[in-house]
Amino acid sequence: MKIGMNMLLWTNHVTEQYFPIVEKIKATGYDGIELFLGEGDESHYSKLGTFLKSQELGVTAVASLAPDENIASPDAKTREAGLEKLKWSIDMGAASNVEVICGPFHSSFAHFTRQPPTSSERKWSVEMLQKAAEYAGSAGIVLAPEALNRFECYLYNTMADLRTLAEQVNHPNLGAMYDSHHAHIEEKSQANAIKTIAPFLKHVHISENDRGTPGSGQVHWEEVFSTLKEVGYDGWLTIEAFSTVIPEFANAINVWRDYSPSEEIYTKGFTLIKQGMKP
Repeated sequence: MKIGMNMLLWTNHVTEQYFPIVEKIKATGYDGIELFLGEGDESHYSKLGTFLKSQELGVTAVASLAPDENIASPDAKTREAGLEKLKWSIDMGAASNVEVICGPFHSSFAHFTRQPPTSSERKWSVEMLQKAAEYAGSAGIVLAPEALNRFECYLYNTMADLRTLAEQVNHPNLGAMYDSHHAHIEEKSQANAIKTIAPFLKHVHISENDRGTPGSGQVHWEEVFSTLKEVGYDGWLTIEAFSTVIPEFANAINVWRDYSPSEEIYTKGFTLIKQGMKP
């Protein structure tokens, strides 16, 4: 098991100005950080990877698709644009030594058709993810698509949905991720949800129901940790929390206030995970 911290609490584009924060995260005891793959080129991510390696920190990443990159779109050109974005994300991830790329890239974030998901949309998504997984395999990266709550996504909301996706893609470089925030909204039981996705589980986001300090809200953490231990999960447990520090990004994800002080989130969150995952 490795404990990570998502840098989206501070920025959606990690540059040298954020290296002191990375060093504080390292000093707290974290094993790695999580990047958002948005801006930048291969040179930027390569330099970032070199710095993180010098800190002996592992790296995971988040990727997402814009509406004109929706791989579940009925438009073939839009699907191809999405595949190219995923390939770009994999290239940038490889440059920065990323192990896992997670996120809701089975479709476009917060894009709705005002209809329930169709079999065709899911088929298109699977076809593009099969190609993306093949590309990720050549880079030694695992893709872990994420089910989101109904207010942010309509295509895949639950672990049962996500398991179907992973089974249909059927590629060793594509698994699935579990996010306690979304599960708190969509699942009847955190334990049953984790057991459902366990055969494909490659990444976990530790996130409180309000996106604040893990352990300060309503998520049933004892149930989460005990079930992760029960199914033998030994991958990344990465804290994901948000703030209003980047207005454009905050607006995109509907964050209208700061839920907890950032230092409290990464220090108390780390302690929660260490205690919760004790043998």
